Amino acid sequence: MNAKELKALRRPFVKELFRKNKFNLTMTVIAALLESAANLVISWLIKAISDLISGDTGYSYKTLLIVGVGAFALLMLSWVIDHRFLPEFRAKAMKQYREYVFDRIMAKGIQAFSGENTSLYISALSNDVNTIERDFLGEIQGTIEVGVTFIGALFLMIWYSPILTLISIGISLLPIVVSIALGNSAAKAEKDVSDKKESYTGMLKDTLMGFSVIKSFKAEHSISRMHESRNEDVAQASEKRTKVNINVGYASGLAGAVLQFGVFFIAAALALSGKGVTAGTAIVFVQLLNFILAPIQAFPAFFAGAKSSFGLIDKLAEALNKNIPDEGDNIPAELNRGISIRDLNFSYEKDKTVLSDVDMEMKAGGCYALVGGSGSGKSTILNLLMASSNDYRGEILYDGIELKSISASSLYDLVSIIQQNVFVFNSTIRDNITMFSEFPEEEIERAVRMSGLKKLIEEKGADYLCGENGSGLSGGERQRISIARALLRKTPVLFVDEATASLDAETSFEVLDAILGLDGYTRVIVTHDLDENVLRRCTGLFALKNGVVSEEGAFEELMAKKGYFYSLFTVSQGA
Repeated sequence: MNAKELKALRRPFVKELFRKNKFNLTMTVIAALLESAANLVISWLIKAISDLISGDTGYSYKTLLIVGVGAFALLMLSWVIDHRFLPEFRAKAMKQYREYVFDRIMAKGIQAFSGENTSLYISALSNDVNTIERDFLGEIQGTIEVGVTFIGALFLMIWYSPILTLISIGISLLPIVVSIALGNSAAKAEKDVSDKKESYTGMLKDTLMGFSVIKSFKAEHSISRMHESRNEDVAQASEKRTKVNINVGYASGLAGAVLQFGVFFIAAALALSGKGVTAGTAIVFVQLLNFILAPIQAFPAFFAGAKSSFGLIDKLAEALNKNIPDEGDNIPAELNRGISIRDLNFSYEKDKTVLSDVDMEMKAGGCYALVGGSGSGKSTILNLLMASSNDYRGEILYDGIELKSISASSLYDLVSIIQQNVFVFNSTIRDNITMFSEFPEEEIERAVRMSGLKKLIEEKGADYLCGENGSGLSGGERQRISIARALLRKTPVLFVDEATASLDAETSFEVLDAILGLDGYTRVIVTHDLDENVLRRCTGLFALKNGVVSEEGAFEELMAKKGYFYSLFTVSQGA
C-alpha cells in the first residue's frame, strides 16, 4: 500500500482525536501563546534591565518593574488555562480514539475477524494508545509554544542585531541537520517496540487461555522459555529505542551548545569592537538562543513522535481495513421452506478437500443431526451455514436465497448458534443471557424456563457474577446460558455445534432434551454423542464420512440399512 493510500486510511483515526474537541485544543493553544508572549517579554526585560544598569536605556526602573509583573501575570493565566483544558483535551481525544477503534473492530464480520491476529488489536488499545498520547498529543501544545516563541525571538534578534542574527541562523543549521537525521531512527525504533510488544501480548494471551493444557502436558518449562525469549525481544527493542532517544537528545544538546557558545562569543567580539552590540544585546541573545534552540530540539522530536504514532495508526488502520463489508440483501427473519445445500465443496487449504459434493435438505421446523467421526466435516458445514467463509463452491440456500447474497446482519437475525466452547462474560447471569441488551421481563423468564436455568437463578440469583469466562458456573450451566441467549433472540434457526462434548452423560442429555423440545425452531445439531433417545426424536440424520454425506434418513431407516451409520452407532454403544 502506497503512502497516499495509507494517509487516506489514517485520516479518520486522527480526526477522532480532535472531533468535538476543538474548543479544548483552542484553549490549550491560547495558553501556549500566552506563555510564549510572557517569555518574550521576560527576554526583553533582561536586555532592558542590563542596559539600565550600564546606563544605555531610556526605560525607568518603575516601568520595567510593572512590565515584569505583567509578564508573570501572563504566565499565571496560561497555567490556569492549561490546568483547566489540557487534561480534558488529552483524555477526550484518547477516549474518542479508543471508542472509534473498538467500534471498527465490532463492525468486522465473523468471516473477516476469525483469521486475524487479535493481539494486534489488544496491543493497539493498550500499548500503542499510550505512545500516541505521549508522543503525539502530548507534544502538540509544547511544539506550538516553542514555534511561536521561535518566531518572536527571531523578530527580536533581527531588531537588536541583523548581523548577529544571520550568524546565529548559519550556525543553527548544524543542530537542525543532526536532529532530523536522528529523528527517523527514533520512529523506526518505536515501531519495532510496538511489533515486539504485540508478539509478547499474543504469547501471553495464548498462555493464559491454554493454561490447563500447559499444566496437563507439563509444558511449563517450555512455555517459560518461550516467554523468556519474547520478553527478551521486548527488552532489547526497548533498550534500542532508549539508546536512540538518548542519542537524539545528546546530539541535539551538543549541537545546541555549539550554537549557543558560538553566538555568545561572536556577540562578545562584536560588542568589544563597537559594532553596535551592547552588553544587554549580547546577554539577551544568549537568552533568545534558548528559544531558537527549543524548536530545533522540539520539532524533530515532535515529528519523530508523530511519525511513530502515525506508523502505529497505519498498522491498525490497515488491519481494520481488511474487513469484508456487510454487503448483500436483507431477508426476513423467518424460514418458511428450509435450508438447502447443493453440490457443496470446500477446502481450507488448496488441494486439501474438506467437503465434497455435499447435498442436504432440511425443512423448516425440523430437527436434524449431523453425525460422523472426527474430521468428517460436520462442524465445517455448520460454520459455512453461519457464513464463516465465501470460498465454497456449490450452493447454500435459505428459502431458496443463496447465502453469499445475504447480508451478515440479516443472516444473524435469522440464525443463532450454540457452540461447545461457550464464552461467558465476567458479569451477572442476567447480563450473560441478555448480552447486555434490554428485553421484556416475560421474554427473559421464558428463555430462562425453556433453557432450564430457572433452578440456577433461584439458587444463586440473576445478579450472580459468573466469573472470568464463567469460572463460577458448571459446564452445563454455561451451556444453558448459551441456549437462553439463542432463545431470547428468537431466531427461527438454531445451530448446535458439539454443545455437549465436555459434559457428563446426564447433563448432556438434559441440554439436548431442552433443545429438542423447542418446537417451532429449525434445529441443526452436530453431535458426537449417539444417544438413541436423542437421535430418534430428530427429523433426519446425516452421516458424514471424509467430507461426504454417506447416508441420510430417519434413525429407524439408517439402522435398518445396517450401513455406515449402523456401524457408528453400534461401536458407540459398545464403547
